[in-house]
Amino acid sequence: MEAVPRGAGFARIKMLWEIAVHVAADPTARLTNNREMCIMVGNGSGDKFQPSLRMATGSPLLAYDVARGDLDLSIMNPSSLLTQAYRGTGMFSEPLAVRAIANYPSWDRFALAVHPRTGLTSLAEIKERHFPLRLSTRQDAAHATRILTDQLISLYGFTLADIETWGGTLQGVTRPGEKSRLDGIKDGSIDAVFDEGIGTWIETALEAGFILLTMEENILRQLEAIGWRRVVIPAGRYARLKSDHVCLDFGGWPLYTRASLPDEQAYLVCSALEEREELIPWDERAFTGLSQLGRDTEATPIDVPFHPGAERWYREHGFRD
Repeated sequence: MEAVPRGAGFARIKMLWEIAVHVAADPTARLTNNREMCIMVGNGSGDKFQPSLRMATGSPLLAYDVARGDLDLSIMNPSSLLTQAYRGTGMFSEPLAVRAIANYPSWDRFALAVHPRTGLTSLAEIKERHFPLRLSTRQDAAHATRILTDQLISLYGFTLADIETWGGTLQGVTRPGEKSRLDGIKDGSIDAVFDEGIGTWIETALEAGFILLTMEENILRQLEAIGWRRVVIPAGRYARLKSDHVCLDFGGWPLYTRASLPDEQAYLVCSALEEREELIPWDERAFTGLSQLGRDTEATPIDVPFHPGAERWYREHGFRD
């Protein structure tokens, strides 16, 4: 399969693609949140573009656009937020008719790391003590990590704004392994990190003496009812992690659509993944092959039904019984 099919039109498409990637990757785009892209395939021969397939990256809230047909495909991270959209729980006020097409593999966990100098052994104590926590979290309030953080601490009866009211501070980062966070962990200017992307910061935190807090059983059950999955960071995955740690899953980037998408379009999307597998930049730490994209694995957790067109493709290719 050619990276760019022959023909003048495809060469121009590649030019537009490169322009879009450059604009979205510009450092200022991260500050303005202009980092997402919408790709439309369709008929541009008239005076108005007629889309046949509309795909976009972006907020989990794009599930509303997908469900009502304003978009045909989108990607969401983590998988648990798509579960919320399907169930109508958490950040979604009603069940949406969303269906999975494929799940881009990604192994990750959400961890609560706190330094022992705080004396904290539970998130409940933050409210009880009105603790002035110096917390490192995501800068973007719409980021999936912040959504989970808000859902989690609300079960303990407080908010991030409350922490600031009690004299605490929020260090906002744009990436989980950002230098300012790692420096704050090392020099003691932050007390806690609530985040995913743990491979980029957790070893630094453990080396600095941070401990990982485990949520109480009743809290875990309430989060599971919303759609989050209880999982484990296995002992030894990180050098200073001596025992299994129970936490929440933050893996998977499901590609999803609406239930009413024609079966042939869902089938075609799966075929495209097969035909262009070698050109897709997979996460080499998690990707084990195309069969994984349609199965529930540690790197592709999924609690949402697959679209019938995708189901047929996986079955015909031996990836379903």
